[in-house]
Formats: sequence, C-alpha cells, structure tokens
Amino acid sequence: MAVARTWSVALAGLTGAIVEVEASASATVPGMAIVGLPDKSLGEAAHRIKSATANSGCELPGGKITINLSPASLPKQGSAFDLAMALACLAVGGLIRRESAERVVHLGELGLDGRLRPSTGVLPAVLAASRAGYEAVMVPTANVEEAKLVPGVTVIGATSLRDAAIWHGAELSTIDLEPVRLRSETVVASEPLDLADVVGQPDAVEAMIAAAAGGHHAMLVGPPGAGKTMLAARLPELLPDLEPEAAVEVSCLRSLIGRVPDGMLARRPPWENPHHSSSAAAIIGGGSRQIRPGAAARAAHGVLFLDEAPEFRVDVLDSLRQPLESGVVTVHRAHGSATFPAAFQLVLAANPCPCGQYGTADGVCACPPQARRRYLGRISGPLLDRIDIRVRVQRITSTVPGLVDDRSVTTVHARARVEAVRAASAERLTGTGWRTNAQASGPWLRSTRMRLGRSVTAGLDRALERGGITMRGYDRVLRLGWTLADLDGAISPSGEHLGRALFLRKGI
Repeated sequence: MAVARTWSVALAGLTGAIVEVEASASATVPGMAIVGLPDKSLGEAAHRIKSATANSGCELPGGKITINLSPASLPKQGSAFDLAMALACLAVGGLIRRESAERVVHLGELGLDGRLRPSTGVLPAVLAASRAGYEAVMVPTANVEEAKLVPGVTVIGATSLRDAAIWHGAELSTIDLEPVRLRSETVVASEPLDLADVVGQPDAVEAMIAAAAGGHHAMLVGPPGAGKTMLAARLPELLPDLEPEAAVEVSCLRSLIGRVPDGMLARRPPWENPHHSSSAAAIIGGGSRQIRPGAAARAAHGVLFLDEAPEFRVDVLDSLRQPLESGVVTVHRAHGSATFPAAFQLVLAANPCPCGQYGTADGVCACPPQARRRYLGRISGPLLDRIDIRVRVQRITSTVPGLVDDRSVTTVHARARVEAVRAASAERLTGTGWRTNAQASGPWLRSTRMRLGRSVTAGLDRALERGGITMRGYDRVLRLGWTLADLDGAISPSGEHLGRALFLRKGI
C-alpha cells in the first residue's frame, strides 16, 4: 500500500509546529478519512478536497483514502491544511511527483472551484517552516507578498490546485483563473498626531516624554476634557521605530488576526484602545477552539491604553498584572495553550470621581467621599504598584499661555529626545539583554556597579522605611530616576532626579 507525504504548519499562538501530512489509498469502499486531532473546519476538508480536485481536472485515487496529520497528539485547527492534504492525495494516485511534494511546505485553503483562498497566520507559519530548515513554501497567490517577508525561503505562489499540481509535475494544461484576492479594508488616512496640539499641560507632557524614553507605564487622572486621551494617543508617536525582531513579532500578530502586512514589516509601534466593556478574554486572549491574541498581545512593543480605567471590570484590570511583569501572555484552554508576546506600555486614564468634577476650580462635585474612594479603588493596589508615572491633569482655562501663543513641545523635538535617551540607556545596558531603563531589574540597579550613594537615595530610603513605597516601588523609582537623568544628560541620577521620580510615582 503506497504512502505519500508532504508538510504543513500548525500554529499555537505565534509558535508553529511542522506537521507531516500523509496520505494512503486502499482498495476498499471509496471514502476519505482525516485523522490526527483535526478540528471541525479541518474535518470538513474532505468535502472541499473532493470538489476542488474534480473541478480542477485532478483525479483522486480510487478506494478509501486515509489522511494522517502527524504528530497525531498535536491539535490542528483551521483550513490552511487543505492544499497539503489534497497534494498528498494526488501524490498517492501518481498524478504529481512524490519527491517534489516532500520538499515543499504547503499552506492554503481550497475553494470548491479549486482556487486557493488566502489564509491568516501565513507569516508566522512560513517563519516556523524556515526555522525548521525548510527552504520552499507554497502559498495562495494573495499571500505571496506576506510570505516573502521571511528571508531565505523560496515562496511559490499558486492560484489554484491545478497550478500547484502542475508545478509538482502533473501533465495538465494550464488554465488561467482569476486569483482570490485579499479582502482589504478601506483605511482612512488620519492626520499625524502632534504633541504641540496639547496646550497648558507642561508637566504632563514632560511625564509622557519620560514614559516614552524609559518605557514606563503611566496613569493620567483628571476631569473630563482635560486632555488625558490626547496625551495618551500621542505616546506612540514619541516612540522610536521598531527594531527588526520586534517588527517581525508585530507583523506576525497582525497576520494572525487577519491584518495582512502590506508587503513590508510593521515599523511603527502599535496602539490598542479597547472599550471598557471588554472581557478578560478580549484583553488577554482566548477562544473556544482556536486561541486568538487579545488587546494586550496586539499592543506588544507598543501602547495599550485603557480609557476610563475604573469602568473596566476588576478581574480584567488585574489580569494585566502578570503580563506587565513577564512581558508575555500564556492562554491555557482544555485543548492546548498558546503564548503571545505582551511587552507593552500601559497607559491608564481616569476621572477623579464618578462625576469627574472633584478637585476642579470651577466644578462642584456631588460625589460623597466614600464614592470617590470606591471609584479609584477599582484599580487595585498591586496594579497601581506597577505604574511608574502617575500624573494629575488639570482642566484648561482661557488664561493658559498656550492658547494664544505656540510654545508647546512638538512631536519631532520630543522624539529626538526620546531616541537620544534610548541610545544612552541601551549603551549602558549593553550585555544585560535589556534595552530600556524600565526593563532593568532592581537587583542590578542596586548592585555594586550601579549603586547610588546614600546621600542620593536618602529620601527614597526614608519613603521605604515609612511604608510609603514597596520594594517593587523602590526599584521602579530607581528606573524612572535613571530615565530622568538621561533626559537631563546627567551621568547618573542625583537626589533631585530621584525626588522627581518619587513625586511622579506618588503624584495622584
């Protein structure tokens, strides 16, 4: 009994595993069976394969065809295995060369007319194939540009199953078919966000520049209309372009959710702004069958902004505590688990009370003290302990100078400062594996090599002794102090830098 094989890729998050696709035909009652833990959509591939081969003029072998997806213990999801299974069946029947099919990894969904439909997750799948040592990948025509983003891999585009069979040696005439195109969404180009648009908030602007320079998390508290969202939305514009490794991860995540890269890797940090009604699965990730990345993963190497943070469910906010520390999200389900990158900058925005008027000069707050405490108390202490910068944003009045003359900091100028700080911190952190001050560990900052003098840390030490900050807070103030020193061009933080860092941490 003859057996033919080829290869495909099973994705679990961004991690891809090579799957051996075997096909065998036996002289029994005609039929097709797919084994190897396929999900519902993969189990239905038998109907797609039969129709696609018939409409492509490719004859399947007679008898019962058994398709095995190995390793059999690994769950497989999705329709991207269709092309590999169909070609394995054609190889068993002798229509295509077996040795040719065995050298190529195949990805793509079959339509009933035999055309290949584009699949999601092609970029991480091709990357997994490359890392496993495979040199050739066949994908639908619509996914060719995306697959070519992986260097060192020969990408073969196929419009239909017939084209794929011809490439593998089938003696068939070529039929011109219109390839299935990607369903591209119309994206309205937005105006670039400039930091100069924010007026009357010099302290908040400097705090956001410090957050961008050191990679620190931030929280903005102020009345409605004070500019909290304006400040947060301009933070991604202050961040430098993504480094190559980060660009690959961001592009792979976008490919996984169907945002196909447009012929090039993502270069700008992502921005995610989920609604406050979002569930924990929407923020962290989940899914009953196929685990999908949540907002935290989609914001990796960028900014996750939670507007009206106290309106989020408490369990949703607290689910961010672990990703803030580890930089990854691991989602476990009964059928498996998936790990996604989640090294994002968190920015929270909140009103000072339910009515939003507490602390304003011209507003009258109708909220009792207990309601005010309960409102901001929805953001738990352990989550707040991970926020380095906490800024009070005041409402703007007509007397603010920025309303009549332009003296605000521009995004171009601020990003230049941020890039200079990041270059200085990267040089200081050479050999540690860290790139920004926020990534540096507390023990390393308190080591003999980096330890600051007692006179410099005296105020910080007293705050720790009196219980004003935790040990985690102590280390985070040190990190922020180094960022403020870098912004001032100082060799190391002074007592003033640590005092400003402690004030920013206790600002609300």
